[in-house]
Amino acid sequence: MPLPYLPMDRSSSLPIRLLIVDDDPQIRAMLAEYLATFGMEADGAEGGAAMRAALTRNDYDLVILDLSLPGENGLTLCREIRDQGNLPVIMLTARAELADRVVGLEVGADDYVTKPFEMRELVARIHTVLRRSRADVHRPAPTSAGHELRFGAWRLNTTLRQLVDAEDTVVPLSNAEFRLLLTFIEHPNRVLDREMLINQARGRDLDVFDRSIDLLVSRLRQKLRDDPRDSALIRTVRGEGYVFTGNVEH
Repeated sequence: MPLPYLPMDRSSSLPIRLLIVDDDPQIRAMLAEYLATFGMEADGAEGGAAMRAALTRNDYDLVILDLSLPGENGLTLCREIRDQGNLPVIMLTARAELADRVVGLEVGADDYVTKPFEMRELVARIHTVLRRSRADVHRPAPTSAGHELRFGAWRLNTTLRQLVDAEDTVVPLSNAEFRLLLTFIEHPNRVLDREMLINQARGRDLDVFDRSIDLLVSRLRQKLRDDPRDSALIRTVRGEGYVFTGNVEH
């Protein structure tokens, strides 16, 4: 099953929230207890299924992901996370071979920590990765030419596949999120059922699973700062689907 979530741009005033994916309950508990002394909140997951469930229920700033998991290994799960968006990942493993580190970084891990390690080193790496990740979120939009679609204060550059806000800041989009937003923009003021949205937005990232569309729409609303209780862009039509109500300018 796919990962129907996207990373949040959470306020820096909130505590850092982490998800620890490790099949050893003692390691999960130890890490969570230690990180709590630095004001971080950590949940645990023993494997891929539990990780997916946690990521659909909660918003996290970063995932600490063990490489050597039974069943689906950490490289597979890291690749899934990266296919869905820009949620930072630190790989955690007892394997120190260079090849493992290179593969981990190639599939999208932001950093790599080998066991045994100093706990303070992990804390420092968490802060470093998050600083880098948040800097990427607020990086100004490039000036490269491209076809833009405008709606309200937003611009979607379909050539660069970038969403830009009123302050000219790029808001990162995953591939599935970009396709979903483009589908909405291309069909304004029309009720789109879930089957159509699945077919249009699926690509390689989204399987045929109705609830995944609902969760993806929820994450897209968060990126667009569109409150579903008083939506100005994506309105839910109960029992039918969604309608994009923004005024699109080509």
